Amino acid sequence: MKIENGSFVKSVAGHDKGGYFFIFREEGEYIYLVDGKYRRLDCPKRKKKKHVEALLWEKHSPGEKIRENKKVTDEEIKHFIRCFKREEQVVRR
Repeated sequence: MKIENGSFVKSVAGHDKGGYFFIFREEGEYIYLVDGKYRRLDCPKRKKKKHVEALLWEKHSPGEKIRENKKVTDEEIKHFIRCFKREEQVVRR
């Protein structure tokens, strides 16, 4: 999958390994990640593109709003990630 603004990704390296984020912004080989809880829109996490793995993209996610430069809130991002984690646990069982 292509890594671009609004993509839903999983961190594969660093102290936040295994965490889920949305790409808020891109600058060269770096991306800025937000999760709505620890990394909010006003203070995104800077990370190299090679240290994340793109996940499925779903319609009606906060990523769609980020891609279209619409207003998105930390609460929307946090809620989506929380729901994704809950569904992932159900599927694994």
